[in-house]
Amino acid sequence: MYEKITEYARMLDEKSRARRRDFHKHPEMAWYEMRTSAIIAKTLTELGYDDVLTGKEVCLESARMGVPSEEELQAHAREAIAWGAPEEYLTDEMKEGYTGVIGILHCGEGPVVALRFDIDCLGMREDATTEHRPYREGFASEHLGWMHACGHDGHATIGLGVAEVLMKMRDQIHGTVKLIFQPGEEGGKGARAIVAHGHLDDVDYFIGTHVAPSGGPDDGDLTPGTWGSLANWKYDVHFYGKAAHAGGFPEKGCNAIVAAANAVLNLYAIPRHSDGITRVNVGVIEGGTGRNVIPDHAVLQMEVRGATTEINSYMDEQAKRICQAAADIAGCRCEMVLQGGGESQQSDEDFLAYIGNLVREQMPDLKVSSCENAQNWGSEDISLMMNRVQEHGGKATYMRSVTDMASAQHTTAFDFDEKVLVDAIRVFSLIVCDLLK
Repeated sequence: MYEKITEYARMLDEKSRARRRDFHKHPEMAWYEMRTSAIIAKTLTELGYDDVLTGKEVCLESARMGVPSEEELQAHAREAIAWGAPEEYLTDEMKEGYTGVIGILHCGEGPVVALRFDIDCLGMREDATTEHRPYREGFASEHLGWMHACGHDGHATIGLGVAEVLMKMRDQIHGTVKLIFQPGEEGGKGARAIVAHGHLDDVDYFIGTHVAPSGGPDDGDLTPGTWGSLANWKYDVHFYGKAAHAGGFPEKGCNAIVAAANAVLNLYAIPRHSDGITRVNVGVIEGGTGRNVIPDHAVLQMEVRGATTEINSYMDEQAKRICQAAADIAGCRCEMVLQGGGESQQSDEDFLAYIGNLVREQMPDLKVSSCENAQNWGSEDISLMMNRVQEHGGKATYMRSVTDMASAQHTTAFDFDEKVLVDAIRVFSLIVCDLLK
C-alpha cells in the first residue's frame, strides 16, 4: 500500500507544479478566494468525492470577520470570471464572499480524519524583476497588490494532490476523510467560521502543515509537529471626533488623530507579562482630510499577541482600556472592530511521535526533524481547529513541510522549491491511509 502512495504522488509532480503556478498567478485575499474555491470544488466533484461543501455550508455567517463590502466582492467576482473561474462552480454564495470548500470521502465505519489547507494570499505587490522566478517564468501575480507570499498556493495544490491519491486508495480506507480548504487564514479570519459551523466536532485526528524554510543543515524534510504559536486578536480601532476650522475655531473641534496618536504611544507602554511572551503592534494609522481641518476620524490597524490565550486576554484588556482612555482625553468616541484572531496551540506529542516514526519507516528518503526547536512564534488560526478537536479527546498536529525558499515568507520576492509539493502529498496520504487502514 505504501509504495503505491509514493507512486501515485510522484505521478502528480508535473500537474502539481502547474497547478501551484496557476494559483500563484491568480492570488485571492480573504473572502475573495472565488476562483480558487471554484477550481477546488470542480476538481473534488470530478474526482468523485461523496460530499463537496461550498458557500454557507462551509462557513457560519455570524462567525465571519473582516468581510469586504458587497461592491468589492462583486468587483472581484467579475475578475475571477475573467481569470477563467469555472462559472458552473462559482456559486452566488461564493460571489458574496462565502469561500472555502470541504471535500468529504465516506469509506465505511472508522475514525474521522480532517486535513486543513489554507488558500488565501497576502495584500502585497510582487517583485517584478528578472531575479524573481515567478516574474521571469511568467506566473507572477496578475492582480497588482495581491500576492501568494506565504505559500498557500502550495497548500491548496497539496490538498488537491492528496485528494487524488486518496481516491485511488479509497478501497483500502475505513473511515471518513475531510479535506478542509480554508479561506482567510491571513489575519485569522476564516477558521473560526468553519469551527463554528461544527465541521471539527466529530474529528478524531486533525493534521495541518505549512511550507517552511530550512533551519540549517540538520533540518529535515518534515517536522511532524509544532508548538507554542501565539494567541492573538486583530482590531480596526476607529476614533470619532468633531471637525472644526483649525485656525478659526479650534476649541469647537475634537481631534481624532490626537486620540489615535495618544493610543499608539500608550499601547507600546503596556507592561510585559511575567508568565510569558507578549506582543503589540500598530501597523497602520490613517486619518484627517486637510492641514487646516481638525480631523473627525482616525483609524488604527493593530494587534495584540500572547504566549497563551490567557496572556493574550491580558493584552486585549489593556489595549481596550488604553484606546478608550485616549478617546476620552481628546473628547472623542472609540470603536474597536474585531477583524480576526486565534488561540495558542500545542501539537499532541504522542500523535506527532507516531507520524515521525511512520514517515521514517515507510518513506526513508524523507528526513524527519526533531520537534524540540519547532516553536512557532507567529500566530495561526489553525489553532482554533486543533483546540476544538483536542477538547473532545481527538488528536491534532501542525507540521512543517521544509523547503528551500528564494526569500522569506511575507516578502515580495517569496518563492519556494516545488519539490515540497509531492513530498507533502506523500506524507499526508501516508498518514491518512495508515490511520484508516
